[in-house]
Amino acid sequence: MPISAQAQTPPEAGALTPVKRALISVSDKTGVVEFARALASRGVEIVSTGGTHKLLSESGVPATAVEAYTGHPEIMDGRVKTLHPKVHGGILAVRDNPKHVKEMGECGIGAIDMVAVNLYPFEKTVAGGAGIKECVENIDIGGPAMVRSAAKNHAFVTVVVDPADYAAIEGELSANGGAVTLDTRRRLAVKAFRHTSAYDAAINAHLSKIYLDEDVLQLYYGSGEVLRYGENPHQSAVFYRGVGAAGASISTAEALSGKELSYNNIADGDAALEAVREIAGVAAAAVVKHNNPCGYATGSTLDRALEAAWSGDTVSAYGSVIAVTRPVDIAAAKVLAGRFVEVLIAPDFDGDALDYLKQKSSALRLLKVGNLSDGSADAHVYKHVVGGMLKQDRDAALIEKWEVVTKAQFPDAKKELALFACKVCKHIKSNAIVLAQEYESGQYRLVGMGAGQPNRVDSLRKLAATKADENIRADYEKRGESVPDGILPEFGKFVMVSEAYLPFADSIDAANELGLRYIIQPGGSKRDGEVIEACDKYGIAMAFTGMRHFRH
Repeated sequence: MPISAQAQTPPEAGALTPVKRALISVSDKTGVVEFARALASRGVEIVSTGGTHKLLSESGVPATAVEAYTGHPEIMDGRVKTLHPKVHGGILAVRDNPKHVKEMGECGIGAIDMVAVNLYPFEKTVAGGAGIKECVENIDIGGPAMVRSAAKNHAFVTVVVDPADYAAIEGELSANGGAVTLDTRRRLAVKAFRHTSAYDAAINAHLSKIYLDEDVLQLYYGSGEVLRYGENPHQSAVFYRGVGAAGASISTAEALSGKELSYNNIADGDAALEAVREIAGVAAAAVVKHNNPCGYATGSTLDRALEAAWSGDTVSAYGSVIAVTRPVDIAAAKVLAGRFVEVLIAPDFDGDALDYLKQKSSALRLLKVGNLSDGSADAHVYKHVVGGMLKQDRDAALIEKWEVVTKAQFPDAKKELALFACKVCKHIKSNAIVLAQEYESGQYRLVGMGAGQPNRVDSLRKLAATKADENIRADYEKRGESVPDGILPEFGKFVMVSEAYLPFADSIDAANELGLRYIIQPGGSKRDGEVIEACDKYGIAMAFTGMRHFRH
């Protein structure tokens, strides 16, 4: 039966707002019975709809059906049930406006102090492969209207769209004598508007595709954090985090120590984390500078891996961002003694290692990201261009095949080294060439790389080979040994990887001049035959992976 207006003193907009009547209508019924029971135990009158009312009644929670509350039946197969003045008037009335209060009394409208609503599962229906008729039927109308009404009138009304908030609201009601604070109502109102915005965006995207054959991209990121500056000091910048971001990432990392992250720290941190994730199953480290791994290695222990990675380019490693695959212990922490690092990212840090690193430098940023095998929730990556946005699948694969195409065979003993080299090469800017070494039994390091060059011969000859030569000569000096004359014999044991096909035989000519004997590339060039012929001429073993990894 109809409920008359409750006479009450209009609350101030900023005061605690008592909850005396709640409207509950949820598609996701997780925890709703317990929540409604907790409200009812406080004397809150509950109004509910359809399936929610049925569930509450069957569970012994007293609730009034919305049709009894409004005095009007549900009609049109439930399409019209809450679109009624007694519902929306009860939600939208400004309680300290005498005119509104007077009209509530004249029209028999009672105040509704809480609205707990979540919406028809449109996205789930679409994901399940439903036809357009069923999808349209799952476009909620009354739910968003109530949510928006309650969110608009948050000065007086508490709106709840997420079952995860039930417990906190129960706690607040207990702490405040059955009332909810303005701060909480504001927070929940923002969350409600985000909820309806995302819902409408999903409908827009699906119907645009079905009816207009148009792909629509609508991205939503929150928790915007203003950074000191952008890529350069004259650029302003903000870091936005993905709503619901999960897994090991810069967005979800816990900062344990150090200065605030800069724009470049975040970009390089993401690059380091993505690179080291490739070898998350072993003790390993990636040293990144300007988005390129300049050091990359595995080790029998984390400190061995970190030392080997640092040795890949000791000059570029200065001021780098490092990510590792294991919790940092004291031995690994001490590898960084006397070495300047911007950020160290790890699954965790042992207590003594954390204390050591904090004492080493109060500026060193230490980020705990948890288990790297949790992976990334992002299936796609985006690149902004002026006036538009590029979207593509994340480059999650490594190779498509392993096909030795030369007369010289690729030894099985070299395959793990080759795969290691492929993993680092896919994270280096094109045109990329990698030289990798098995520096001790079963452990590998990046010994030289060439990145971002317009041609691969320069990436190999002028960059990767030059750095590898430097590193091997340094190894001889550390051991107190004389450096051999001519081509260093270690080059004959390296594996060379190109992230894209070698279009001409000139790269093979250069490789041979350097003493390289093992090459990995995707293949697929019109001149593959010439490249293979050159390898056969020099006795070089080459394998095709069938998968390119351009990175721009």
